Parts: sequence; C-alpha cells; structure tokens
Amino acid sequence: MSAGDPAGLAYDVERTSVRVVLRNGSGRLLLFSTVDPEMPETGAWWELPGGGMEPGESWADTACREIAEETGLRLSVEQIGEPCWTRTATYLRRHRRVLQHELVVVADLDVDEPRIARDGRTPEELEEYVASRWWAPEEVAASAERFFPGSLPALLPRLLAGERIDEPFEFWN
Repeated sequence: MSAGDPAGLAYDVERTSVRVVLRNGSGRLLLFSTVDPEMPETGAWWELPGGGMEPGESWADTACREIAEETGLRLSVEQIGEPCWTRTATYLRRHRRVLQHELVVVADLDVDEPRIARDGRTPEELEEYVASRWWAPEEVAASAERFFPGSLPALLPRLLAGERIDEPFEFWN
C-alpha cells in the first residue's frame, strides 16, 4: 500500500498511465471496446487508448508510444496537449488489483477515419481490445454503455471545453 492509495486497499501493481482523448478530423474520439478474458463476468466496457509510462518517458512520449502501439498511428509530441485531467483509480484486471495514477491528454488528427492497426499491440491488448469505434462526444455523454474512466460521459464535455479536471479517486471495479 502507498500514500497514493486513497482507498487503503492492497494492490498488486501501482503505475502511472497516460490516457489519450484522440480526436479525428471530425471531432470524434477513439474508444476501444474492452473485455477481460480471464474475468468474463466483468462484462465489456469502452476505454480511452493509452497505457503505462516507461522509466524516463515524458507523458507526451508515453502518449505517442501508446497510440502507435495500439493504433498504428504516428503522432509527434507537438500534437499532444498538456495533461488536462488527472485522476487516480483502482481496478481489478486479470485477477490483479491495479492502482493507477492517470494523466489524460488530448491529441487531434487531421483525418476523419484513419485506419486502426492491431500489429503493435501486446498479446494482452490483442485479447482485451475486441473493437474500436470513433464516438461523437455527445454520443458518449448520452450513452448507457460502461466506460473507463467511469466518469468519461459526465466529464468529457468539460474537458473538451478546456476545463482542467482533477477527479477524485475512482474505485472502478
């Protein structure tokens, strides 16, 4: 357990992660439909692309690397906005409790429907990401689907309006 764990839970992994609100030329954002193949009872959800920071990486480097690995799209660090949403969450994935400190950034593409490639994904991501979709922000806000972050539908309009968000701790599952 660490001082960064507001819930006071035991966990298996603690990490810092960068999540990317990746918008296409039409302003739609990319989300992955995700499942936990080792815990099918948790159902499916939609999540922002991104992942854990490697030693020595900046948040912008992490965002570029994760987008390249998960989508095949190449971004420059200049395309990555400053972290505009910070949060800490805990979740159970593959029977491991994760404590994750997240920085959320926005990145914009010039094209409307870029092809999403799978060949840079880890073996776990190949199992977990079962689909991708470009969502209009209002579709996310109106959806009854499950999201990670769980507050994405409520906070996305504020984020896209330029508000800086410091979200309270989320016990996701």
